[in-house]
Amino acid sequence: MANEVKSWFRLFARAGYAARGLIYAVIGFFAALAAVGSGRTMGSRDALSVLFSGVGGSVIAYLLVAGLVFYSLWRFIQAGFDTDNHGTGAKGLAIRGGLLVSGITYGVLASYSLSLAGVGGFGSGGGEGGWADTLAGFVGARWVAAALAIALAGVGVAHLIKAVGKRYARYINADDETMLVLHPIARAGLIARGIIFLVLAFLLATRSVRGGEQASSKAALEFVQGLPLGWLLLSLMGVGLIAFAAYSFAEAIYRRVDLDDVRI
Repeated sequence: MANEVKSWFRLFARAGYAARGLIYAVIGFFAALAAVGSGRTMGSRDALSVLFSGVGGSVIAYLLVAGLVFYSLWRFIQAGFDTDNHGTGAKGLAIRGGLLVSGITYGVLASYSLSLAGVGGFGSGGGEGGWADTLAGFVGARWVAAALAIALAGVGVAHLIKAVGKRYARYINADDETMLVLHPIARAGLIARGIIFLVLAFLLATRSVRGGEQASSKAALEFVQGLPLGWLLLSLMGVGLIAFAAYSFAEAIYRRVDLDDVRI
């Protein structure tokens, strides 16, 4: 029975990686459009709104909610049971803490997705008020912003190190030919996402971003857009985030989801 549950959860975890990929595909696509003046930058919540308002939005809504929920649970299991063997040293605990925060983040996105879908108890269709306002006020606190800035900077640097050192490869079960194609995609995607985290850390540290609504990838992309040659930088970021989406889809297929030591 336990093995059957684990098999199902592996499928759910892979669905979660696919859900993450879909969100970043939309963010990257609109970032690239905004760079040439044909669109606007988006964050995760904007991307969800676009996905839900399209053709088959209700179907996409529930599939995404399921994917985000299971991805969040997978992050909690990674952090709690150390499925990737990060250990209990300072570095390992820091990585596992990041996984825990990631689980919380995607849990919040799942909650927001339910509010967009109009499911009772999770807010109105716009997702405004309630927990969103509470979260905004909490993130806006000076000490929280400072702590988040440090954490985001650490995550951003970790993404860059992971890309340069190809450390993601140890978690991928794929043959050499597949990895040859995946390496440039994964590295470009991780670098782009790492830069997003670093920019957001800078904005939080300098108090340029206030409130939960602005503390997002959207704020970081808008900052990049406002730099000299911002259109070019934003174009590269858009392509990079699309690459991260492709990497997420690859993880949905090839990621090692190790639940052997998890007792159910």
